[in-house]
Amino acid sequence: MSIAYQGEPGAFSEAAALQVNPEALLVPCRSFEDVFDSVKGGPAGHGVLPIENSIGGSIHRNFDLLLEHDLPIVGEVELPVVHHLLAFANTTLDHVRRVYSHPQALAQCDRFLRTLDGVEIIATYDTAGSAKLIADQKMEDAAAIASARAAEVFGLVPLRSSIQDYEHNVTRFIVIGRRPISPETPDKTTIVFTLPKGPGTLFKALRAGVAANSQSKVGVSVLRRSCGRARRAALRPRAGAPGGVRADVAHPRFVSQLQVRSGGQRRGAGRPPF
Repeated sequence: MSIAYQGEPGAFSEAAALQVNPEALLVPCRSFEDVFDSVKGGPAGHGVLPIENSIGGSIHRNFDLLLEHDLPIVGEVELPVVHHLLAFANTTLDHVRRVYSHPQALAQCDRFLRTLDGVEIIATYDTAGSAKLIADQKMEDAAAIASARAAEVFGLVPLRSSIQDYEHNVTRFIVIGRRPISPETPDKTTIVFTLPKGPGTLFKALRAGVAANSQSKVGVSVLRRSCGRARRAALRPRAGAPGGVRADVAHPRFVSQLQVRSGGQRRGAGRPPF
């Protein structure tokens, strides 16, 4: 089994891929788009992508990429995320003038970063990639926010550990691919749909879904942030369509157990969900 992930060795996505299959051949990619391309055209059979974090919320770009590519979700994993401030062994916190990391990691460590005076915060494409940058360019006045494994891979040490805003920091990763990774029956459905802009539009859409499934006792609740098997929904502007909004909804039931209505007509799923 081969699994593509975004980032360098030591990235949290690498850890998620190993959680899917510890024996898998891992294919590191520079961007989320590259993960999709690797699964679509090779060499990877599956891909692992972060979809939401308990502190930072949804990773909307990956929802959009799911719409742009004909690759279904076939699994998911949850990964506890512990962030460390990494630097060279001879660097002290007082000497750090720049901190590099992925935007999601920076957001998850916002409280700690606010305690640093005179330090430039620089967003990069990857947590482990930030550690690699510091190691490769021998930046003795810089630090990276990344995993403990990234420190081991690139020869750095933690100046501070567990610097995320909340102790319980969990990222949910989805697995994409053309083949299932488990013989078990799928038990979650992810739906993306568009709505006109206006007050109460998401509530009305979800209320219709609840009414359609009332006899099967299926309900939908809206959570601002969540991980795990909880139902979730997010509403955001629709790219390229002023005045419209897009809803991303995850529901802990297989789509064959749900009834979806649009314009008075019942519609089935366009592709296998998870």
